[in-house]
Amino acid sequence: MASGRATALEFAKRQSRLVLWDINKHGVEETAAECEKLGATVQTFVVDCSKREEIYSTAEKVKKDIGDVTILVNNAGVITAADFLSTQDHQIERMFDVNILGHMWTTRAFLPVMMNNNYGHIVTVASAAGHFVVPYMVTYCSSKFAAVGFHKALTEELSALGKDGIKTTCLCPVFINTGFVKNPSTRLGKILEIEEVVETLMEGIVTNKNMVFVPPNQSVALLLERVFPERALNLLKKMSEVKFDAVIGQRSTQ
Repeated sequence: MASGRATALEFAKRQSRLVLWDINKHGVEETAAECEKLGATVQTFVVDCSKREEIYSTAEKVKKDIGDVTILVNNAGVITAADFLSTQDHQIERMFDVNILGHMWTTRAFLPVMMNNNYGHIVTVASAAGHFVVPYMVTYCSSKFAAVGFHKALTEELSALGKDGIKTTCLCPVFINTGFVKNPSTRLGKILEIEEVVETLMEGIVTNKNMVFVPPNQSVALLLERVFPERALNLLKKMSEVKFDAVIGQRSTQ
């Protein structure tokens, strides 16, 4: 919610017409009030982005009552930090339902009009965990790899279909100070503040940047991963020392 709110506020500063979705009624109404103070027109909907039918029916309401959506920001995401066998079945399902399937359902709902007009922008908020893996986040990394793959494949498909007026942007930040992950740390640099991530995202949207890394040195790390031998990569991983609180050793499948 925190990064979604910050993104909404940035759009509000640009006098956008906003349609805000969130599972939390109180939270989305608070965000709307803040956006309206900045001069934006705002409509809110309470939607569980893990439920396909809710997404489709709300999208129909938006199209009927408000009109065409020209920028879609898929920001919904959930995380459970635990070893794979300690992660519960329902947690695994929810991470995939929200982190990737929710993105697909919203895109399928709003893409047809963009295709007809050959105009629009689809933003996928993914993660550095969609490019690099860390222990105790097996499911989360898997869902974010899927989100990055969805963005890349959709970008290629739109190009193949000649829809050059529809832009795509994928945001991949490292740990952000949102409270979702407890006590994160890394030797690679400081934990990001929401505002700096959203500022970089907005710049990426405005300049039609396809892949936005925060911090930008991730793109160098990605290149190194492709060209360095495995022994050197293991050394780099030890040097980066990514840490956070996780549930370990509580075997459960319920």
